[in-house]
This record gives sequence, C-alpha cells and structure tokens, in this order.
Amino acid sequence: MTRTLALEIAVQDAAGVRIAAEVGAARVELASALALGGLTPSPATLELALEAAAESGGENAGPEVHVLIRPRAGGFHYTADEIAVSERDVRLAVAAGAAGVVIGALDDQGRLDIDAMTRLRDAAGGASVTLHRAIDVTADPVATLRTARELGLRRVLTSGGASVAADGIDTLRALVAAAEGEIEIMAGSGVDAASAPVLAAAGVDAIHFSAKRAVSETGGVRMGSASDGVGGYEITDRDIALAICAALGRLSP
Repeated sequence: MTRTLALEIAVQDAAGVRIAAEVGAARVELASALALGGLTPSPATLELALEAAAESGGENAGPEVHVLIRPRAGGFHYTADEIAVSERDVRLAVAAGAAGVVIGALDDQGRLDIDAMTRLRDAAGGASVTLHRAIDVTADPVATLRTARELGLRRVLTSGGASVAADGIDTLRALVAAAEGEIEIMAGSGVDAASAPVLAAAGVDAIHFSAKRAVSETGGVRMGSASDGVGGYEITDRDIALAICAALGRLSP
C-alpha cells in the first residue's frame, strides 16, 4: 500500500492557515510565540483560524486546526496550577472546534508525566491528541514513544532527539520501527527544502515545518527583553512553504 505523507505547518494566525491551505497541508498546529517554541494561542486567534480553514476549503475540506497547549516557555515539568490551566485550555480548544490538541508534560525525572498526560488526553474527549517535542528532551525517545502509544495518543512530533530533525535521522528511523503503524511519527524542527525529502525517506508519516520568516523592528524605546526597540516577530512565509512542498514533489514552486 502506498504511504501518503501528510504535511503540517506551524502557524500563528489566520494568514498562516490560508497559506497552509494553499500548499495543500493536511493540518496546522496553531500556536503563539513560535520564537519561544510555541505557546497556547488566544481564543480569538483560534476562532479566526478556524474560520480561515473553513473558508479556504472550498469544495474540499481546509486544513485541520490542531492547537498547541503550552502554558509557558521553558521546560515541560509543570506545577499543579499549570496543568490545571492546560486542562482547561484543552477543553476550550476542542469546544471551539479544534480537530485536535498538541500536548506534553514531563515529571521531575524527565520522563513522560503519566498523570498529567492522562488528564490532558481525557480533557480532549474524542479529539486527536499529539505529543509534542517534549519527547526530544527525554533520555530515551523510543521508550517515551511506547508510553505515548500506551496512552492512546494519535501521533508524536519529534526531531529524533536532536535540535534539528535532519540530525536525528537515525532515531527517527528507530521511532518509525517502534511505532509499528500504531501511532504516527511526524518529523519536525528546522525543516527546509533541503532536509524535507531526507526526512520523508526515513519513513515518517508526516513532515512538520513552520516556513517562518522573521520581521524585525528596530529603534525607539526598548520593550521587555528585546535587544533593540520593540523587537521582532515571525510570520508564515508563502514562498518558503511552496519551496518545501516542491522539494517533496507536492507542487511546482
């Protein structure tokens, strides 16, 4: 049977959803603050993203909207309050119409936090649940995958334990083998037009990329921790997304 490689784009707004629809992505992971690795988006951002997905579908369905649930930047060992916030955010996202949520929580030993993950999974009801790159900071990603599989999660987003997915290719292959077709393996982190075909050849079920471009604003009064002025932000870049899809043979740039 021919394997169909799915594409998922990490986006921060409705504009990103429209680009994902244009290039034929199956899903978007909706987040805020991608420069921090992604945080939970606002309810209004989700509402507009869902509207954009529905409007861009035309006769066909637009991309599914999956919501990143991450209460703060930094590591993935959370307090009781942070888990409570995440649990409510999961329920709100699914109630608003999200097709799935993207979660991850570790215990104080750096292993998957079974209790927290169970609470978040259950809060999602019947919606799709993805384990995010918390798997990549565990000591044994393959063992973590087995736990995610036992929890009944739909997929894992992983770079194979490396900062950039192309550098984790051996672990990605091991994860594909360990999944045994029972849980999807989605490769992501630092994916570009050069690395996407290499990752696809490793046998993963999906490729995740952000296709983002930085927009800088300098000068003026310094804000927060920005080194100069109000700082910058990132947007989904249509040309980068098209180039990655073209490299995978999905369309012509």
